[in-house]
Amino acid sequence: MVIMNAFKTTALKLKMFSELVMFSHTLFSLPFAVISMVWAAGGWPSGHMMVWGLIALIGARNGANAFNRLVDRTFDKQNPRTAHRHLPQQLLAEKEVILFIIINYAVFIVASGMLNLLCLILSPVAIVLISSYSYTKRFTFLSHLYLGFVIASAPIGAWFAVTGNIAFTPFVIGTVVMLWIAGFDIIYGTQDIEFDRRHGLWSIPSFFGLKNALLISKGLHFIMVLLLLFLYVWRDLGWMYLVGIGIATLLLMTEHQIIKPSNRKLMKVASYNLNQVISMVIVLCTLIDYFYVS
Repeated sequence: MVIMNAFKTTALKLKMFSELVMFSHTLFSLPFAVISMVWAAGGWPSGHMMVWGLIALIGARNGANAFNRLVDRTFDKQNPRTAHRHLPQQLLAEKEVILFIIINYAVFIVASGMLNLLCLILSPVAIVLISSYSYTKRFTFLSHLYLGFVIASAPIGAWFAVTGNIAFTPFVIGTVVMLWIAGFDIIYGTQDIEFDRRHGLWSIPSFFGLKNALLISKGLHFIMVLLLLFLYVWRDLGWMYLVGIGIATLLLMTEHQIIKPSNRKLMKVASYNLNQVISMVIVLCTLIDYFYVS
């Protein structure tokens, strides 16, 4: 009975930590990291590279997301939309979250060292960058782009992990990710316009207003699609890649059509669910194109 209770307690804690860091949202960064690794390696990377690259990615994003929740806990408690989260509800103790952050960042550094020297050297810099996002909403409406920039480190880092060198292609992929993430984070931020204004938090929706924010979001996604098309030419890709970009574009258009800030369920679909599908469509079509078409 004691062992069973301990197992249940541990399982519950793991579930809460998974929810804390929104583990399912790994689908935003992982697919583009996979594309970057495959292109960098000229095929599937070694098992060693794939395993340690995945561990590094998970450690970095888990640590960063938990850090963000810790830093924003006061605002989350005051916001009716986020008051149910684990720290405001004291479902997880602050000391537990701090320990979780330290462990994940340590895992990230170790995994980086297992990849190559460049990744190890850059790992502390990466930790500073991914942690600093949590403070950007205090002083700039460009926080959405900074979030995108932070997540864009996944495909850029994946390229470095495989080659140990800096190149042009991963930065294009990273820019695609940055614009994509920033675009739908702006959509997500439209739910908090009044709250952000009352509490002195910066965002594109609170600074420019709902209508202009949505136009900016559309513009970022439009440039994202142009860059994906640029990669088609630059990398001399095949028709299956274009099919993926076409489907992704239609999904992005759908995303912008269904936006309704007052409907939380619909906003979750627009901000998260559709974008998870978009990333999977792009990675699947890109890999099929690379290995079976081109």
